[in-house]
Amino acid sequence: MAIYAGRVTEPVVVPSAHALRALSHPLRLRLLGLLRIDGPSTATSLAARTGTSSGATSYHLRQLAAHGFVEEAEGDGDARTRWWRAVHRSTSTSAPRDTDELAAVDAFGQAVAVVHAEQLQRAVEEYPLLPQEWRAASTLSDWVRRLRPEQARALTEQLVDLLTAVEDDDHPDARPFSVRVHANPWPGSVTDA
Repeated sequence: MAIYAGRVTEPVVVPSAHALRALSHPLRLRLLGLLRIDGPSTATSLAARTGTSSGATSYHLRQLAAHGFVEEAEGDGDARTRWWRAVHRSTSTSAPRDTDELAAVDAFGQAVAVVHAEQLQRAVEEYPLLPQEWRAASTLSDWVRRLRPEQARALTEQLVDLLTAVEDDDHPDARPFSVRVHANPWPGSVTDA
């Protein structure tokens, strides 16, 4: 399972099984995501945005730093305030070679699913508050096609290629726009066959 976050043409990390397990926590994924999207921040600011205590946020940031996902950054303010920044713009997984790597990829996938579900729920809740032009740009869609594995892989690669070709816009009206790709066999269609 390849899991991309951010733009895969920008600095990407393919973590070890040990590091992937450390990242497999919904709060850590949320913190890393905020640092990737919004840039450097403090534990206190991130705590306020995630609804957690600054102590818990600091702990999880230190865990992310210990595994190379974030690092201390230059920041505004006094010397006692720690600023953090993401080291990479993307995380990707490689094909698991053994049961340890498979377990790490599974744990990471479970955590990603939780975070994606939370983000989608929040987006749906905010939808009525969006200006018309953003409502028109949004969709909740799904398609199910009968494909062989090689066709499914080609489709996934085409979607990733299409999304990575889109450049960030520096216009003041530009905002982060999330497109999540969940491409997988229909649950039970392969494992129950």
